[in-house]
Amino acid sequence: MNTVVLLKRVPDLVEDLEVDSSGTALDSEHLKLTLNEFDDHALEQALLLKEGGGGEVTAVALDSEDVDKMLFTALAKGADRALKITGTGAVNGTSELAEVFAQALGSVNYDLVLTGVQASDDIDGQLAPTVAAKLSVPCIEVITGVEAGDGSVTVHKEYAGGVLAEFEMTLPGVLGIQAAAQSPRYAPVSKVRQIQDSATLDEVAGAGGDNGKFSIVVMTPPETGEGAQMLESVEELIAVLDSKGVI
Repeated sequence: MNTVVLLKRVPDLVEDLEVDSSGTALDSEHLKLTLNEFDDHALEQALLLKEGGGGEVTAVALDSEDVDKMLFTALAKGADRALKITGTGAVNGTSELAEVFAQALGSVNYDLVLTGVQASDDIDGQLAPTVAAKLSVPCIEVITGVEAGDGSVTVHKEYAGGVLAEFEMTLPGVLGIQAAAQSPRYAPVSKVRQIQDSATLDEVAGAGGDNGKFSIVVMTPPETGEGAQMLESVEELIAVLDSKGVI
């Protein structure tokens, strides 16, 4: 089975995020980007499928600053090929990103496409189904387990409240991965450097992006309140409620 994994770099939420002077983007001067954690799980699931039944894994990402390191890391973890999509310009919103990925996949031989169920900077969870719609293939999201079959995959999908369902999907298709069967593996820095010296990244010219379908009008930090009032007794709670006219 040949599996493609769509990877995206997102702001590291451990860091403090600030809006730049334009009011429409994050301040990039000290902005640290990292691999979207759900995409990391998608990559791990792809590697597990390869180890269990053979095939190849191709990691795909849009060209951006330091994206090479992310793709070389994917190779160090066990991916067979890394594909960088170049020349797209600005790509805003899920629809544009899905269009770019779908166009790039025209040059890739794949049975299954995996991506993270969502990203920290775009939590609508619509990348997988939008890519699937543009490729005219089926899609299932919120996946927590994948088993390869003969021309199909059996997947476990999680619903609200922890309810699980099992589906069989005929290939080719797209899956939105919430969690791999095991935690994403770690690639030592020494191995990543070795891969950087010995491997190459494939490139494909991207289509779409910067097409005006979506633009950010304004971006603001979250509003902060006055803070919480810590109460140490039921009597204090009653007094507060009484002062506010609740009781």
